[in-house]
Amino acid sequence: MIGRLTGLVVEKNPPQIVLDVNGVGYELDVPMSTFYNLPSVGEKVTLLTHFAVREDGHFLYGFLGEAERFAFRQLLKVSGIGARTALSVLSGLSVNDLAAAVAQQELGRLVKIPGIGKKTAERLLLELKGKLAQVGGVALNVTVDDARGDISNALLALGYNEKEAAAAMKQLPADVGTSDGIRQALKLLSKG
Repeated sequence: MIGRLTGLVVEKNPPQIVLDVNGVGYELDVPMSTFYNLPSVGEKVTLLTHFAVREDGHFLYGFLGEAERFAFRQLLKVSGIGARTALSVLSGLSVNDLAAAVAQQELGRLVKIPGIGKKTAERLLLELKGKLAQVGGVALNVTVDDARGDISNALLALGYNEKEAAAAMKQLPADVGTSDGIRQALKLLSKG
């Protein structure tokens, strides 16, 4: 119904903003990724929108880019995920990071988002699989390397944090297999 708005930012109270469009103030909820990239109060901005009508009211959500809006809409299609949770996910991860987490089935990255428990994260991984690889015909910058994803997940499952796992991953050969990679990564981590 309302696909895009261009106007002046008149209020910024996270996660809500008010956009003045020719004298009409539209209240929009935005993910923090959009919020942090908004211009200052009094400056002009164009936002893509998602309009939702529910029993308890009409709600408008704003996004700076098509990728965010597309991801938001995909998140809403997941059973048990509402608009607030979808905004929380997009505030906790960029669209590329979300797409990578889904492609590599990284449960650990999703459960770190406030409001996302293990069961919700598992449902997200299952229902979003294959749906975030492209946005509007444009492939996202997602590199899917099953072996590297498996190695990283194994390290996280063994109790290493993301920083330690990432540091070990950087030192592995690009074409390493899963079992060899895990073995080599564990050797590297045990030395540190």
